[in-house]
Amino acid sequence: MILRRILYFMAGASALAVSAGIVMVALAYAEYALVKPALGPAGASGVVALTAAVMIGVIGLVLTMLAQPPKPKKNEEPPESLMDRVMEFVRSRPITAIGAALAAGLLVVRNPTYLGAAVRAFMNGVDAEPRPRRRTRK
Repeated sequence: MILRRILYFMAGASALAVSAGIVMVALAYAEYALVKPALGPAGASGVVALTAAVMIGVIGLVLTMLAQPPKPKKNEEPPESLMDRVMEFVRSRPITAIGAALAAGLLVVRNPTYLGAAVRAFMNGVDAEPRPRRRTRK
């Protein structure tokens, strides 16, 4: 169910991005056609490029301002137990948690010794080196 919702969200986001791209190209052609008689082809191209640069700057500024993380509450105590820390992380960053779980699953499938290193690192809160595999001679 969650995977279906994520796929629908991704499909909707990509459709929105494609639609926005088509609208921007159509607006650029319209602006070029509007300015070309007054400034000529080179001037009209410059105006279109300047408009695109301003739009990119404004959208980047708005997205940067929206991406500010929420300020932590002053009286809130950090979770003490391991399970509380895990649940707090999953609640605050669900997409990151899903990506981390998928990456960890792929690593464990490829090399099971990483599971022990990941568990030790998570329990200790520091980087732990995986133990090298024992090689057997045949």
